Amino acid sequence: MNQGMIIFLAIEIVLFIVFIAWHGGGGKPVNSLEVEVLLLEMQRRAGRQDQHPSEAHILNDFRELVKSDDGHEYYMVNLLKFRKKALYPAGSIYGDDPMAANDRYNRAIIPLLFKHGGYPVFLSQVEGRFIHPGQADDWDQVAMVRYRSRRDMLKMAVEIAGLGIDIHKWAALEKTQVFPVKPVLHLAFLPVLVAAGLTILSLIIWAFIGV
Repeated sequence: MNQGMIIFLAIEIVLFIVFIAWHGGGGKPVNSLEVEVLLLEMQRRAGRQDQHPSEAHILNDFRELVKSDDGHEYYMVNLLKFRKKALYPAGSIYGDDPMAANDRYNRAIIPLLFKHGGYPVFLSQVEGRFIHPGQADDWDQVAMVRYRSRRDMLKMAVEIAGLGIDIHKWAALEKTQVFPVKPVLHLAFLPVLVAAGLTILSLIIWAFIGV
């Protein structure tokens, strides 16, 4: 194996280690004291040290989320229904396009997701009905987001608090439903894994056999 190939493989290994460290997904569960400290910091950053009754459910939602925490990665399913017109406060400079409001929110949230080891996995438009009970909600989009851990989601929520970016989310959405899921069978990235495996195998053959 020549020196150039050794350097190339060393760089690849370092990059892979960095990726694994960022991707994580195998930490310790968050404890109740840590949760309350993070929620207090969230309120402080939002300028609401005293819990407002209309926002109590949001804090309780976070407490409910961490009840099943095992410290590992998980996914959030987001069901989204958009308004006909964006609902910004009076005097807003943003206009009334709900999809533009949603884009503003996404542009602000994606860097924070990446920072905390999360990323969007799936986004789709609803294209009609199939099995649809009479009382079931209608949705416009379905999205799935990967989080490194519930701790990371809480820390991200603390960063978001006080930035004012959630105004775009609620201006865009008429309603939403969000819930965590844990994959039992997950083959979404199988083609990528196969391609990566074949590439690595080819490099090894080329390095050691010279073909």
